[in-house]
Amino acid sequence: MLDAIRYLVDNGAKWRVMPADFPPRDRVYAFFRRWRNHDLVREFHDRLRRLVRERAGRDSEPGAGVIDWQSVKADAVVGSDSRGFDGGDQI
Repeated sequence: MLDAIRYLVDNGAKWRVMPADFPPRDRVYAFFRRWRNHDLVREFHDRLRRLVRERAGRDSEPGAGVIDWQSVKADAVVGSDSRGFDGGDQI
C-alpha cells in the first residue's frame, strides 16, 4: 500500500491510472484516506526524515530551514500598492 501511494506521489499520477501490479486503487485510496485522517502520513514522513538524518550522522531534527524565491518584474496592470522591492536583485 505504501509503495502504491509513493508511486502516485512520485510520478504525479492520478488514482485512476495506477498500474495493475499495485492493489486495486479503491483499496489503496481507502488506506491513504484513513492514514491521512489519523495524521499518520505526517508521522510516516517525520519518522523517515529522522531515520535518514540519523543515518547520515546528523541531528534527528533540522535546526534551520531555507526559503528561496524568485523576484520578477510586475506587469503594468499590477498596482503599485501591491508591489514590493527586492534590494538584492534591485527589482
